[in-house]
Amino acid sequence: QVQVVESGGGLVQAGGSLRLSCAASGSILSLDVQGWYRQAPGKQRTLVASITSRGSTTIVDSVKGRFTISRDGTKNTVTLQMNSLRPEDTAIYYCYCNADRWGYWGQGTQVTVSS
Repeated sequence: QVQVVESGGGLVQAGGSLRLSCAASGSILSLDVQGWYRQAPGKQRTLVASITSRGSTTIVDSVKGRFTISRDGTKNTVTLQMNSLRPEDTAIYYCYCNADRWGYWGQGTQVTVSS
């Protein structure tokens, strides 16, 4: 069993920064992809950024240049650094981990950006 636990999030004013962290633990042989998704009220959950075990990253256009994703392979952690936050970034952010070809989700963490 794999556990995915997020930390970070909260309330910030527009233009501010937040850092989200996610740790995967349990019986893991190979952690292939880690990433962050977000879901705003009334909308679908969508990808924000992801990173592979080789360090290849995908970042969606709406956050490119503002958000950075990184990982620590020795600790099975992934971090999303969010700068220049906008009200439209307000959502629940979910960590996703693909471990041993199975997908696991965290419980989600709220990010609220006030104007």
